[in-house]
Amino acid sequence: HLNMATSDDRVPATSDTLTQPLFRNIDASNVEELETSELESLCLECGQNGTTRLLLTKIPMFLEVIVMSFSCPHCGNSNNEVQEGATIHDKGVKYTLQVTKPQDKNRLIVKADSATFIIPELEFEVPPNAQKGSVNTLEGFIQCSIEGLEKDQPTRKTLYPEMAEKLDTFIKKLKACLDVSTPFTVIIDDPSGNSYIENKMAPDPDPALTMEQYTRTPEQNTLLGLAEESSNKEKESSSEKTEDEDEKLEEEEVKEPQAVSHDEILVFKESCSNCQMPAETRMKVVDIPHFKEVIVMAMSCEYCGHKSNEIKAGSGISDTGTRINLHLTDPSDLSRDILKAENATLNIPELEFEVQPGTLGGRFSTIEGLLSNIKDQLIQSNPFGMGDSATHTKFNEFVKKLDEIIQGKMLGIHLILDDPSGNSYLQNVYAPEEDPEMKVERYTRTDKQNDMLGLNDLKTDNY
Repeated sequence: HLNMATSDDRVPATSDTLTQPLFRNIDASNVEELETSELESLCLECGQNGTTRLLLTKIPMFLEVIVMSFSCPHCGNSNNEVQEGATIHDKGVKYTLQVTKPQDKNRLIVKADSATFIIPELEFEVPPNAQKGSVNTLEGFIQCSIEGLEKDQPTRKTLYPEMAEKLDTFIKKLKACLDVSTPFTVIIDDPSGNSYIENKMAPDPDPALTMEQYTRTPEQNTLLGLAEESSNKEKESSSEKTEDEDEKLEEEEVKEPQAVSHDEILVFKESCSNCQMPAETRMKVVDIPHFKEVIVMAMSCEYCGHKSNEIKAGSGISDTGTRINLHLTDPSDLSRDILKAENATLNIPELEFEVQPGTLGGRFSTIEGLLSNIKDQLIQSNPFGMGDSATHTKFNEFVKKLDEIIQGKMLGIHLILDDPSGNSYLQNVYAPEEDPEMKVERYTRTDKQNDMLGLNDLKTDNY
């Protein structure tokens, strides 16, 4: 049994008084420590007050959820429900799957409450909140839609025979999708970013599956319950300043910004992205020998142990791009320092593996640490590639090979770090002499790379 939160002597928790993450895993070691919250709520059957119990927990490799259970002591009515408690991502996500063979029906799909399920060829759409968020195969989602359409067909045939006949024709088309007699497309569009379609070829790109992130519209933010930042209010508040205030601002002495010294550490308060508990981010300017200055930002959560770090260039974009090719010949090579800028690509030809720009953000670590971060990110972004739900072995084989490299058992491979911004770095252990196992190449960026870095949009005339 779970301990119940008792009542009147308990002070509501805030972000400053919480000592445990809001969403915790359920396992045999902590089940007695988990608490449920009790709320008095109205019973819709008898009109008397019943009790709703709330439990905040996590589904491993999926999302945070809120388990709700209601019971009425007066009439015996009871029900339960599960709602998402996951953080809404900064951007929405849109998955497009080309279904061409029966095996595609077995792909696992995570569909959030806010997601829209679309089959364009049939002009079929399941709008947000029409079905509860769930984890199922593609076949399961289509079958649930068929059952939902067939549910009231007997009544429709009596009251609206023409509508029922058209619906029967459409249901046959949906059932034909289960046979994959003709190829069709499935689109999952989720503005919250919490939905997912399994990549059967992970860690390689799946030619039948595309994923696109997008910025939400104001209407989508409203549907998700997010406050919309209104630029109009800012304009109105700025226009209310009087001319006298403007003159005073002009007369004030403008202080020169103070440079941050290399010995100074700046601290910012924020929330942990993993457990939402209060955390601190520390920022420091670091001078890398034989390279340049960079800004290191690190966050560590004392509640759940989550850690993250990010690197930003401190000296802008270089005139040329940089391509570094390292041949790993000894386990000690794994301890080399490496700085991977946000725009850099990391390639391991022997594994036919490439980390695209933007993945992991900017990182400053050792080669061993960076490869471990890549492995963790792959497992996190492919939740069905490991464990009991794994349906293919290619992903597991790749992770094993990556583990062998991290442990120093698989040598003779090459790491190619390609950064068009020129802000990436790999330690030369022979510095200032040349490293026989490492080649550094400077190259002129292409127009496409300049466009990716935003250089083509810069206007430097009359500056």
